[in-house]
Amino acid sequence: MIRSASHVLLQVVLLPDRTRVPVGRLRGPLRVALLVGALVLATVISSDYTTHQEPDGWWVALFAATATPIALLCFSSPLAAWRASLAGIVVIRLITGSGPEILTVGEWLWFPLPLVAVGLVFARPVVLAVACVTALVLAGIALSVNDDFGGHYPTTVLILLLLLLAAYAVGGRGRAERRFHAARDEKAALVERARIAREMHDVVAHHMSMVVVRCETAPYRLPGLPEAAVGEFAELGEVARAAITDMQRLLGVLRAEGQHADLAPQPGLADIADLAPGARVVDARVPEAVGLTAYRVVQEALTNARRHAPGCEVDVRVRLRRGALAVRVRNTGGGASLGGGSGLGLVGMRERVAVHGGTVDAGPSGDGGFEVLARIPLGAGRWAAGR
Repeated sequence: MIRSASHVLLQVVLLPDRTRVPVGRLRGPLRVALLVGALVLATVISSDYTTHQEPDGWWVALFAATATPIALLCFSSPLAAWRASLAGIVVIRLITGSGPEILTVGEWLWFPLPLVAVGLVFARPVVLAVACVTALVLAGIALSVNDDFGGHYPTTVLILLLLLLAAYAVGGRGRAERRFHAARDEKAALVERARIAREMHDVVAHHMSMVVVRCETAPYRLPGLPEAAVGEFAELGEVARAAITDMQRLLGVLRAEGQHADLAPQPGLADIADLAPGARVVDARVPEAVGLTAYRVVQEALTNARRHAPGCEVDVRVRLRRGALAVRVRNTGGGASLGGGSGLGLVGMRERVAVHGGTVDAGPSGDGGFEVLARIPLGAGRWAAGR
């Protein structure tokens, strides 16, 4: 328990903050605001302003400007924002000296913001560690002011801790929803992996069947083979048959109860035109598994487009680019095809493409629609050359 508590405390104080709240298009303005805030803070520190004398006039606006970068950082990295604000208070005390207050009016404008953000986002161990570190740092400031814990210290710490605990209580629902979505995505990924394994079984079984046929017919296709070579081909054929049997047993484990084997051949690139008659698909030979993955990506993207943007036009393109199959599905307006749903379709796409070491990107397109881009590597040898 002590080891766990020390690890959490180390995470809060020193370790990199890996928590990232998506900021989207605010990333650029956020960086600019952080730079401006750092310059403003440096100006404040180097000025004649001291903590026991409240600023007036344009100093109020200048000091309040430091709240903007902290507030923006709270959206992307709450723990880093808390560290920056706490360190800023300590630096100001070391350079400008201490007045009778624990926190000045200007510091009250921005210091509570990171505490609220931490309470909303993080779990109980991190929140408790942040509360303890904050109380200890403010205790040091209080001792430098009054040589005891009297004065404003109890009231200041009480208000800050109440804000932190209130934010933690409010953020409980958000944390529960994040855990639910994470568990749902994990379950969807497991289901999709089992489905991928069943479909890949058909592809691999086809290749293994070809090995069996070629091994068993080798003595007839290649007359005059030595007996040793004939024996090797026969043994290879038996090994291939045993591998097919083992895969069928494995498939029985992955198949749900009451689910029967699908005897239809697995679709590929040539079948994408049946999904989207106007699709532009490259006429090339690709590995069966890659063709199947491309088909499933297009199928799932079209399903989501029809579900969330019914009646919109959908453009499908499949091309060969630098040893990979590039799949693009774009719906032209009418709303996001994935953004308004559960996102499980995107989870399935990424699981499928990850099997081949590829990537999937999805998001709004420039014309107000939604776009899915998948890159599926072809593998080595003749496939990578596009032959």
